[in-house]
Amino acid sequence: MCRWAAYIGEPVFLETLVTAPCHSLIEQSHHALEAKTPTNGDGFGVAWYGERGEPGLYRDILPAWSDPNLKSLCRQIRSPLFLAHVRASTGGATSRMNCHPFVLGHFAFMHNGQIGGFEKIRRALDAGLADDLYDRLEGTTDSELLFLTMVHEGLESDPYGAMERAASRVIAAQRRAGIEPSLKLTAALADGSALHAVRYTTHAAAPTLYASALPDGRCLVSEPFDREGCDWQAIPPSSFVTLSRQGMAVRPFAPAFDATPERTALSA
Repeated sequence: MCRWAAYIGEPVFLETLVTAPCHSLIEQSHHALEAKTPTNGDGFGVAWYGERGEPGLYRDILPAWSDPNLKSLCRQIRSPLFLAHVRASTGGATSRMNCHPFVLGHFAFMHNGQIGGFEKIRRALDAGLADDLYDRLEGTTDSELLFLTMVHEGLESDPYGAMERAASRVIAAQRRAGIEPSLKLTAALADGSALHAVRYTTHAAAPTLYASALPDGRCLVSEPFDREGCDWQAIPPSSFVTLSRQGMAVRPFAPAFDATPERTALSA
């Protein structure tokens, strides 16, 4: 499983989460403590917001610990909102197009988890996208397709509902294919002004998610980067989290398990 970290608040250097702490995201890329596998070396990426509406994006296929450019960028870039991700592939080639975060317009998205039986339902999920969104697919991961499904389901106006409807669409496709519902979804979404996240699974244990207040803002992480310096709050399973500069709100996340979502006409 992957590891990720996200921040919102006053502008800080990306190194605050990505490289500087004792158990930073780079440290987690080769020595994760709460993941299925300790090594996350199948690429990395960062998306950050600055003075433009759309986020900047830097991704590569190198392990995060071996890229000096990443360390240099994190020392120089300040941002009030950013996402960072180190990848452990559960499917899809190791390529830049398959590295997280994924960006579309002013949205940035990253995922830790997996769609079970993805190869058996991918065609059905592809067919559920509006044509303009299908044309935006660049890679081969379940994560990118899930993100575009969220956009199709109304992400622009309703992030919470769009995430629930996209998860319901995945579960319905699995049922139609004769697959027991299997979705692990611990993901973060930024829209330029707020940070949203979800922790959900249809079975077993959901990948971990923690929140904490920092001196200048708030962060969400797959696992704590400093056990001593922050008050970490474990986000419970089946939760949807919204972080803004004013605070944090948590509410239940419950995709429809039996419904078959109808195709809508929403698109980017």
